[in-house]
Amino acid sequence: MKKLISAALLLAGALFGSGTANADALCTGKFPNLISDVCWSCMMPIKLFGTATLLGGGQDDFDSGPVNPICFCQNPPKVGIPTSFWEFDMMTDVTAVPGCFPLLGGVRVNTGVNADAFGQISDDQSGEIGSTRTSFMQVNLYINPALYVMGAILDDSCLDQRGIDIPWVSFADPTHNDDELAGIIAPYAFPFGGMVAIGAMSADAVAATAGFPIPEIFWAAGAYGHMYPLTGNNEAHLSMEQTARLQTTRVLAKLHAAGTQWSAFGSDAMCGYYPQIIMDKRQYKFTRLYPIPQTVKIAGKCCDPIGRSPILTQTNTELPMPGWRDFGYAIFRKRDCCSGASPG
Repeated sequence: MKKLISAALLLAGALFGSGTANADALCTGKFPNLISDVCWSCMMPIKLFGTATLLGGGQDDFDSGPVNPICFCQNPPKVGIPTSFWEFDMMTDVTAVPGCFPLLGGVRVNTGVNADAFGQISDDQSGEIGSTRTSFMQVNLYINPALYVMGAILDDSCLDQRGIDIPWVSFADPTHNDDELAGIIAPYAFPFGGMVAIGAMSADAVAATAGFPIPEIFWAAGAYGHMYPLTGNNEAHLSMEQTARLQTTRVLAKLHAAGTQWSAFGSDAMCGYYPQIIMDKRQYKFTRLYPIPQTVKIAGKCCDPIGRSPILTQTNTELPMPGWRDFGYAIFRKRDCCSGASPG
């Protein structure tokens, strides 16, 4: 409880201490209730000793960690047991208003730059391929190591111990609204704009709907659309749920490409995190927090891997109300680690 109170005070002071934050008619939202708004079964299944499932929960998972019952780490020295679970440690919100933070109760800050870069959805459906609309949205990424703050798992060494923070906001990123400039971050994406590469997206969407996306098809985000360019522009807007999930996926892919987001699954993560420039899409699952928390299970599940069709989860999410273009998500990251004791 002490950690929870101190984290809340720290976040409040960082946001409101400068006096530049305020609420207005354009920016709406609500603080997520970590008890009632989060589908906590998303952290399942929880596995011990590499193979033994402690809690299943009927949620999606894929084999990633070692199957040995004992694990060892050298720095610091540690002997323990392989532990696998899905950790809630990040959030995003997607909004049409630059400087708006829907998951902070609808607080809006004076951006100073890109103040007029409002999100929009085009009305033009006369595209060359089908009849689709385009859109542009702003995004905020939050560090929220909820499991660590609440002390939900005894071994803190297996949890993200970063402080609560907002490390990335799209309005301050010059590549967010410039497709060509964003190509500097991921130059390897240029060859994947042809029809053959686009056609492979269907296979990725089918795989994600049935289970998990195909990591080798890294240029696609399944049913969400194109992974690249890593900007706020969506050239095939179908719904706000689809666009918001795509934007959340692109932010993670961008931070991986920049080397600031590391992976936490597999044998390489047993003793710590490791860099992964081209993101493996299987390591993340999303559950919606706002405007309507995704707490009702569909087919026994309440969180979705990247690229799964949102057709069943987007019902009643675009009602004619203030902030109807604002969406927020909890991000669960696959965590494999060596849970044990270190000397001293």
